[in-house]
Amino acid sequence: MGNRSFLQYLILTLKGIAMGAADVVPGVSGGTIAFISGIYEELITSINQVNVSLLKTLRTQGLAAMWKQVNGNFLISIFLGIAISIITLAKLISWLLINHPVLLWSFFFGLVIASIIFVAKGIEKWNIAAFIMLALGTVGAYYITQLPPVENTESLPYLFLSGALAICAMILPGISGAFILVLLGSYKTILDAVHERDIAILATVFTGAVFGILSFARLLKWMFQHYKNITLALLTGFIIGSLSKIWPWKEVLTSKVFDGKTIPVLEKNVSPLSYEGDPQLLWAILLAILGFLLIFMLEKLAAKK
Repeated sequence: MGNRSFLQYLILTLKGIAMGAADVVPGVSGGTIAFISGIYEELITSINQVNVSLLKTLRTQGLAAMWKQVNGNFLISIFLGIAISIITLAKLISWLLINHPVLLWSFFFGLVIASIIFVAKGIEKWNIAAFIMLALGTVGAYYITQLPPVENTESLPYLFLSGALAICAMILPGISGAFILVLLGSYKTILDAVHERDIAILATVFTGAVFGILSFARLLKWMFQHYKNITLALLTGFIIGSLSKIWPWKEVLTSKVFDGKTIPVLEKNVSPLSYEGDPQLLWAILLAILGFLLIFMLEKLAAKK
């Protein structure tokens, strides 16, 4: 962890912005971006430091010691980036999802394919257990992406639960927090609350997210410490299983109208050739390649540093 320069904290904030941008899209996980950019384990470890012992440190050693124990500068940089991203990019990404879905999904499809290679490279030993976990992760994530979404709901206890579950997905590479919100029927409510600055809803979701992340990060840290190999295999499986969700060409089976806009609810993957809209094939392929190369450029930068 150690001391970082201002420039390094700025780079961390940019990584947070990339995580936030991914999290706004239902289908791409901020956890994947954290993994690729080399901050995943530090993020899990730092979140784990937020516990009751912090109060003892504050009482006996003061605020500076408490801040250091929780790796405060690191967490603030990351979460500041995520917040900037969600506030500034939510509108743009919503617009792209409606107006240029094929191009947006193509870019993320390339990104996620590269992430699979990247995360799988961390698996040191391919044994039976690793293959079993890979298969379980793949099937589990695929099953989740095929579930039909629930009706849109605005009850505060349900939104608290949505926040808790979505944040767990957000820190898991592969499964997208935004997609979990779509499944739970809370995505539209929360996105509207961001646009309209609805404090009651945002505070409820935020409290649920804090509860979810603090409990789930403990489990993840324990898995990384004791079973790193099979944990990485499971995470790789999650990312592979999520690919069907972000396939760019889809046929809408059922849809709903929100605020005069038609939002797809149930979709099936189709070939670009049988796609009813403009398949934008050349641009889609170029953007997928760009997404793919971006991951390896990020990796090179991380390795250089």
